[in-house]
Amino acid sequence: MAIAKAERLMNLALCLLGTRRPLSKRELRESIEAYVEAFGPGNGAAGSDDSFSRMFERDKDDLRELGLVIETVENLDGETGYLARRDSNRLPPITLDAEEAAALGLAAKVWQQARLAGAASGALQKLRAAGLPEDVDPYEAHGALEPRIPVHEAAFEPLMLACRDRRPVVFDYRKATAARPEPRHVEPWALECWRGHWYLAGWDRDRGAERVFRLSRITGKVRSRSGRFGAAVPDVVTVRETVASWAGETADRSALIRLRRGAGYPLRAKATAVRELGDGWDELEIPYGHGLDAWLVEFGPDVVVLEPAELRADVVDRLQAVAKG
Repeated sequence: MAIAKAERLMNLALCLLGTRRPLSKRELRESIEAYVEAFGPGNGAAGSDDSFSRMFERDKDDLRELGLVIETVENLDGETGYLARRDSNRLPPITLDAEEAAALGLAAKVWQQARLAGAASGALQKLRAAGLPEDVDPYEAHGALEPRIPVHEAAFEPLMLACRDRRPVVFDYRKATAARPEPRHVEPWALECWRGHWYLAGWDRDRGAERVFRLSRITGKVRSRSGRFGAAVPDVVTVRETVASWAGETADRSALIRLRRGAGYPLRAKATAVRELGDGWDELEIPYGHGLDAWLVEFGPDVVVLEPAELRADVVDRLQAVAKG
């Protein structure tokens, strides 16, 4: 079975690389022996056509996973065709010195505990085949500290692939102030890790606006949807700047809060002044900007807002909304 699939993928790749014009599904079905043997020529029974379409989509995704750049082109008759241009799938000669190889090794170690560990390892093997010096060990330790990027959210991998392939997605998302998740239809742009949490930036189709989503608040599975993006993807997606502004990082005011001792270390790290109150509480002065109320709600009973009054009212409103469900 594995050999048959590998042969089928190889034949599909050669077909797409060898054509000078886009080939339709029907033409590929009639040209590749494995498809003909399994499903016969085109225009067969509906069940056969559906089975072929599912296999073809899987094969196409597998080739893209292997790094083949497959273009989708629509002809004048509205029929979709596929091809893999040689100039898009040809790499220039790779030459790396010891420092560059060490940087790539460090990047691979960063992803060692994440879902990209296999891809990082495979990339280094390909670099070896492309001429990475044999006397350079990209995994060699270059310091006492080894960075890691934690990826525990199940939504990371499907969203990463959706960002890469420009596929719309649907997922259930629970806001900080909501008791229940809501479905969100999103055109995903980019993922970024900020302060230990992963965020997705994209176009929210339901709200008709750019939004940033925290992956830990995505519940259930991420489902892909067919079709193209309806909104233009920005040249630069500023996930970190957007999240920072919503978290109050760009604040120009101050807020005064009471914080239970031994809790809220992220708040303590942001504090510009701390004063012990006794009875297990401290008083903190922290930067106050847009979105600080949503962040404070996450600390629950460990935080009491003293001033300003508008921030205290916003936090109370959010807590009441959660309590009501």
